[in-house]
Amino acid sequence: MRAGALLLLLASASLAAQEQGEPATNPNPFPKDTFSSRNPYVVRGDSAYTRRQEGRNGAVADSRRISEAIAAYQTAAEAPDNLEARWKLARALYFKGEYTGLDPDQKKAVFSQARRFSEDAITILGRRVERKSGREILKLSPADRAEALPNDPDAAPTFFWAAVSWGQWALAVGKTQAATAGAADRIRDYAETVIEIDPQYEEGGGYRILGRLHDQAPHIPVLTPWVSREEAVRNLRLAVSIDSRNFVNRHFLAEALSHGNAEEKAEALRLEEALVADSPSPQHLIEELAIQEKARKNLEEWRRSAVGRGGRGRPAAESFELARGFRSGASELGRAPS
Repeated sequence: MRAGALLLLLASASLAAQEQGEPATNPNPFPKDTFSSRNPYVVRGDSAYTRRQEGRNGAVADSRRISEAIAAYQTAAEAPDNLEARWKLARALYFKGEYTGLDPDQKKAVFSQARRFSEDAITILGRRVERKSGREILKLSPADRAEALPNDPDAAPTFFWAAVSWGQWALAVGKTQAATAGAADRIRDYAETVIEIDPQYEEGGGYRILGRLHDQAPHIPVLTPWVSREEAVRNLRLAVSIDSRNFVNRHFLAEALSHGNAEEKAEALRLEEALVADSPSPQHLIEELAIQEKARKNLEEWRRSAVGRGGRGRPAAESFELARGFRSGASELGRAPS
């Protein structure tokens, strides 16, 4: 309510300045290429996305609402420069691929779409940078990208959902094809960009992706020499420090710690036990129930392994799930939708 009143006040002040013959100023050097917030299809997609839990069966979503959201965002994305529609489309496709019970081939198709729309979004973002500075966005370092995109509301979500889309696509197509496409380097680059733009985005989302990448990606001297378990734990602790309630932050940290020494394994157990005992958010019920199911499986496996192997057990391999897609509200990024 306060935010709406402030926007109305600012709009009124701008109009008054124009009426008095004074030039209206725009503090944002990167206005949206299209009036996405006025696009009725983006609004329709947002409405359907916030209702994506309707008709769920446990942690499996009914596909109807998310399919409505996808259709609306696809229509909005027919506008050549509608960036908001594209990153929201990637977010919706992630949810469909991860939570609606698709088979492997269907997931591959959905995540391929998400990756394509994410790259389209980065291309549009690049045009914004090039118009202002003449620089090519993908040739910039993450820090330079953040400097080139001050106050752009689409910058962090574009790179975040691009990293997620590439990660899920890599899982779907397999290690060989993903490695050939340079998926790990691209995910790292995009996650580091999110951190530089807004480390708070998606409740530590950049740190969460980067930490998970370090934890799950194989260390291959030629392809991924930078993979580091220490960096996995460090980044995931940073994500937890930003939002200690976020279920995925806690779960990913627990899995990274489970590969460590006895003290770290004990901490991993405590984290997963607390996660299983916690109450899922009503707004994100499907996603948090799914994480709790994974945490329960870990606890069962770790305890069984500890009994059978004298405490030397390791967790079963888990999905390289990158996102906390449910921490993007339809209208307020990084928080739960109301």
